[in-house]
Amino acid sequence: MPFLTVTATVGAAVAVALTLTGIVCLDREGVRRTTHSIWGQIIELGPYLGLAGAIFLLKQLTGDASLRLSKAIGLNITAAIYSIEGEAVAHIQQLTPSVLIPVFSGVYLLGFAYLVATPVVLYFFSSSMETLKQLIVAYIINYIGGIVFYTLFIAYGPRKYVSEHVDGLLFDLFPQTRHLTGAVSVSSNVFPSLHTSLSVTVLLFALRTQRTYPAWAVIATVVAGAVVLSTMVLGIHWLTDVVAGVALAFVAVWSAERALSAPKETAS
Repeated sequence: MPFLTVTATVGAAVAVALTLTGIVCLDREGVRRTTHSIWGQIIELGPYLGLAGAIFLLKQLTGDASLRLSKAIGLNITAAIYSIEGEAVAHIQQLTPSVLIPVFSGVYLLGFAYLVATPVVLYFFSSSMETLKQLIVAYIINYIGGIVFYTLFIAYGPRKYVSEHVDGLLFDLFPQTRHLTGAVSVSSNVFPSLHTSLSVTVLLFALRTQRTYPAWAVIATVVAGAVVLSTMVLGIHWLTDVVAGVALAFVAVWSAERALSAPKETAS
């Protein structure tokens, strides 16, 4: 029940924010044009959406097996990460005013979901589906990259590894969110940060299409930056995880662009 409640709350909040963003960023002509060809566009996107759905479903169905495989062959790099950056996350927490912790918690849960979902809707209403296809492929590459890294490497977040120095602020403040985060990830899968990689992926696309969606470019910059910072403020990820997530995002976007060979500014 808590899982359904939290999921419904997140979904409702994201839907409201997405609707408001659509009102600000979309023009009536684009919406009108898309409504007249909506089924054709859905069919055109079918293979990409189908592949994304299949990979996500496969990951959910094989989650336990993947975890067992990771425990059998995975290299635990938590100590190595800690030796590289030490108390960086603890210092970030100390520098963050306590009044901002609820804000970062909301950003981590709601802001991230909003950030990932919004460009899918915006680019769906563009005159070309190429940007949306590239975005979906980039999401897929991020997800596959995460699966590979999470299988090959075991890494526990700072709130687990150095709990005497780093607090798990999200779960301290909103313990019910454990049901939602636990359904999509495990505590040994923090390298790289997919919150970071997907957020930066969205940001790179937003900057690339900023002439068409200037307001979205500004929104994405602010929200993506806040999401990335929230992963460390809340003690969930190491700085190393974040750096690796940024690198994964650049690889995913570059690979998606090369795979589909679309112009730099396709959304209009």
